[in-house]
Parts: sequence; structure tokens; C-alpha cells
Amino acid sequence: MGLFSSDTVTKSPKPVNNDQDNNQIFSVPKETVDEVLPITDSELLRLKSLVDSSSVPQELKDRISVRLGQLNRLVNSPSYLDEYDRIARYIDWVTKVPWNKTTEDILDLKRARQILDSHHYGLEDIKNRVLEYMSVMKLKAEKGEKNEVLKAPTLFFVGLVGTGKTTIAPSIAEALGRKFARIPFGGMGDPLDLRGQSRLHLESEPGKIVKALISVQSMNPVILLDEIDRVTEEGRSSIMGVLVELLDPKQKFCLC
Repeated sequence: MGLFSSDTVTKSPKPVNNDQDNNQIFSVPKETVDEVLPITDSELLRLKSLVDSSSVPQELKDRISVRLGQLNRLVNSPSYLDEYDRIARYIDWVTKVPWNKTTEDILDLKRARQILDSHHYGLEDIKNRVLEYMSVMKLKAEKGEKNEVLKAPTLFFVGLVGTGKTTIAPSIAEALGRKFARIPFGGMGDPLDLRGQSRLHLESEPGKIVKALISVQSMNPVILLDEIDRVTEEGRSSIMGVLVELLDPKQKFCLC
């Protein structure tokens, strides 16, 4: 869900067609959204009220207000219902995202070790890696750098069936005091399952990553991407390309 904005807009006294409308969606300055594109339809006003009362970032609220204002012009046109369904579905999803919700990390190393040992025997390399990460977080907190952005590590578990690759993930989440979400890859063949579809499609939905955040209502959960080796042969290359975008530190902002 990228955010777009512009500082200027060129007003025209003449009506514009739909293509011009679409091109100007992101060209209306934030401070004149309501003045330029007033909203009078009751259903659109209800959607705008829903967005305004949510924790959606202000820049995204401005974008949605612009879109609702433009949609208000189409109330009596044949295309109104389709456009309304699209924007209503989009608003429904973006208002469900836990934009400002995170869980407080529990940085008690002794407690974390006890939790990890109580659920699994062995797996010392994984346990030590988790404790090392928690130690760094605790040290930064003690130095007053708690609010500094810290990139979470991406751990890749490889091993035989039944060795604890899947079950260790919720234990790590419990040790950190974070929410946990699992995304199964078995049989996945479409990269849009991860990336999500454009909101311009009538049946568009966000990807599984965003859905996981919505499900646990937290922006910093531990997410398990399970059974990556079981994606379909046809979609393997495209799905792996999306995974690179998600997991490569050079291409992601932060997964913490």
C-alpha cells in the first residue's frame, strides 16, 4: 500500500472525463481535499467517518478522502456501484490493519531460555541465536536506544521432518512476548497470495503478510513462512522473487 502525494494541482473550469479524474486522484493538495471535492452522499460520508476515526496514517487518509470526493461525482452514473464496492472493500481492509499496535518485548533472558527448553530438547544453535538477538535488544534498551529501529533477523530452518522446525517458531514468539502468525506455503502457486492484488480489481485482497498482521492485531509479530519447499513448480520462481523482496535486508525497510 504505497503512499502518493503532490503539492500542487491545476484546476480547470471545464469538466474532466474519467481518465483525467483518475490521473488527478493523487494531485489534490491535502489541505483542500474537502473544499475541492465535497462529499454529500450518505454512504460515502459513512466511509469517510470510518476512515477518520481509525488509526490509518494521515497521508493515506488524505488519499482516501480524495478518492471518496471523486466517487461522489459518480453517484448517479452507471459505474457508481462498481467503484463504490472497490473503495468500500479497500477501506474495510486498511482500517483493519493494526497501524500503531505493537507488543512490548519481554527481554528476560533467563525466562526465555526456560521457555525454549520447556518446549524443545536440543536445537541449541537456534536457541542461542534467539538469545543473542534478545541480548542485543536488552543492551540497547539499557543504553536508552530502545526506540532505535532494529532489524529483526530472518532465521531459516532446515532439517528432516519432525525435528521441530515448525514448532520452534511459536516458542520463539512466546519467549519474546510477541504475537505469532503462520503462513503455509504448501501448494501455493500465485505470487499475488503474498503480494496482494491491486485495489482496482473487484475481488482484490491484501497478501498473506498483511492478513497475518490483521489476524494477530500487531505490527511486530513473529511470522513463520512454513513449508517453503512445497510451493508448486509453476509458481516457484515468481514466489521466490517476492520472498527476496520480503526478506532481503537491502529491499525491505524492517520486519521488526
